[in-house]
Amino acid sequence: MNAPRVIIAGTGSGCGKTTASCAVMGLLRARGLGVAALKCGPDYIDPMFHRTAIGVPSANLDPFFCPPALLRATLAAHAGEITVIEGVMGYYDGSGPEGTDYSTYSVARAVSAPVILTVNGRSSTTSALAALEGFVNFMPESLIRGVILNGVTPWTYESMTARALRRFGGAVAPLGYLPALPEELTMESRHLGLVTPEDAADIAGKLRRLTEICRETLDIDGIAALAQSAPELTYDMPSLPALAPVTLAVARDAAFSFVYEDTLRLWEAMGARLRFFSPLADEPVPEDASGLYLPGGYPELHAETLANNRRAAHSVRDAVRAGMPTIAECGGFQYLGASLDGHAMCGVLPHESANTGHLVRFGYLTLTARRPGLFGDAGLTLPAHEFHYYDSTDNGDGFTARKTNGREWPCAVYTDTLYAGYPHLYLPACPAAAESFLRRCAAFQRGGGHG
Repeated sequence: MNAPRVIIAGTGSGCGKTTASCAVMGLLRARGLGVAALKCGPDYIDPMFHRTAIGVPSANLDPFFCPPALLRATLAAHAGEITVIEGVMGYYDGSGPEGTDYSTYSVARAVSAPVILTVNGRSSTTSALAALEGFVNFMPESLIRGVILNGVTPWTYESMTARALRRFGGAVAPLGYLPALPEELTMESRHLGLVTPEDAADIAGKLRRLTEICRETLDIDGIAALAQSAPELTYDMPSLPALAPVTLAVARDAAFSFVYEDTLRLWEAMGARLRFFSPLADEPVPEDASGLYLPGGYPELHAETLANNRRAAHSVRDAVRAGMPTIAECGGFQYLGASLDGHAMCGVLPHESANTGHLVRFGYLTLTARRPGLFGDAGLTLPAHEFHYYDSTDNGDGFTARKTNGREWPCAVYTDTLYAGYPHLYLPACPAAAESFLRRCAAFQRGGGHG
């Protein structure tokens, strides 16, 4: 498959890679190209920005969730005329013996994508080139083929370009720079869980301004040519079963927005119909639903509204109590509880949730089922991710969560019809679990439940 693609990586968080990625997507889209976006890692926020603010389809490429073959298949499923892949953290930052497992570098190798490294050039000149050389030579095949300098003047960029060409020849191409930008036009302050596109005032307008400024400073022809140089993408699409059609109710609004789009696509590929509803708008679970998905998000920012919307809460409560197969992740798990920051929620589960004032659990983990349930047999493993400042009085014990450093703890309420816990799941990594869920939805439908 011919899939022009490029990764925009960085030397570390805050170096300008998100700003550069947004500008590049905007400039390519302004040329009339069918741009697609992908985000390395488990982040929900950047893909929401890509879709909502820039208007390009987006999803995740996560090497913890997906082996290389599945990463390539995911890229193929989402590729546009040109695909911009935004890195996560610093280019080599990951884990494992070498510290590069699950890094942007590991994604670049898996999908054979040329890489543009974003380097912070503020208050430095030659030292920025030293940093670039270190990144290029850190691994025998770094895949770094271009550089964007952040925070430099036109004169500084011209000077550094000449030096870079002398040092690297044509191996690493200078592809433009980001000038000093007004604070409101930089995208780097959006940390996970802090801002979504719906909350950001006039973000689309700000991105248009950013694109206009960078039209004069980024070598968009060179960036497009680098993407075109990517080799043919080889992949095999996973074989999925065709199941009995069911209707899944999916909560989607400002309170429930942390969704891996590929999980939704997986369910649809297996024959499910998705029906979206909004608890924030006091909408009940759709009458024809045979399954329920309550994703994470920001219910704590809307706790009072959710508490007052009793029609929605009672509808969710009644569906779960009736045995409707349900997945409730993080914020969805909190919504099923008795209270959130003192506000009454659905009351399906007895736990109370509140802000701890600090990050409770963060990072990748593997879940192992301690008993049979919604997703299959005991011993089933699922890759997952957590990031939350809230905790609850009872987090369940249906799974054992294990981090890559060996730390373990019990988590999640787990029965034949319910998964409810803080870990976010990426079900394309375990299609058997998705299949088990849909089969239970079909059985509930046949049994004359809610649907």
